[in-house]
Amino acid sequence: MQKTNHGFIPPYGNYRELLSYQKAVIVYDLTFRFCQRFLNRGDRTIDQMVQAARSGKQNMVEGSKASGTSRETEIKLTNVARASQEELLEDYLDFLRVRDSPIWEKNSEEAQYVRKLGSQAHVTYESYREFVETRSAGVVANIAVCLIHQTNYLLDHQIRKLEEDFLKEGGIRERMTCARLQSREQQKNE
Repeated sequence: MQKTNHGFIPPYGNYRELLSYQKAVIVYDLTFRFCQRFLNRGDRTIDQMVQAARSGKQNMVEGSKASGTSRETEIKLTNVARASQEELLEDYLDFLRVRDSPIWEKNSEEAQYVRKLGSQAHVTYESYREFVETRSAGVVANIAVCLIHQTNYLLDHQIRKLEEDFLKEGGIRERMTCARLQSREQQKNE
């Protein structure tokens, strides 16, 4: 049996490195400001949208931190983050639809511009601040839609990778059993 260098709990919790998390932070920041700027105070939609954006970010944090001891929890919470992003996407699409605002086509010039901006290295909310603070509600909502689609794309890939890793490496119980068997083998050989 092969001896492991780090025991049965692998390194974990590096969520800030995840592109999906970085995008989710932008979505949260944009959503917070969108709601402040374009929705009427007291509108329940504000709380719903901000909480969905927050959940889309915070569940990645919690899942990442739990990943060392529970792949199942990591997968579940990453799926919750994905579901929260989808809920938020629907809120933005509703906002656009009920106000008869156009929804940008996937390959429209505007959507391509947002995608290109989002593909640069080290993108933060600051990359979008000028647009969020100066453009109309319809434009800002469409920017949010584009960013949520990017986040969802990354989360879908992340979830598939988590599934593959689980099938390849197993969970904590399997690693614990393997570590215990290795320890017994080592004690026997000494």
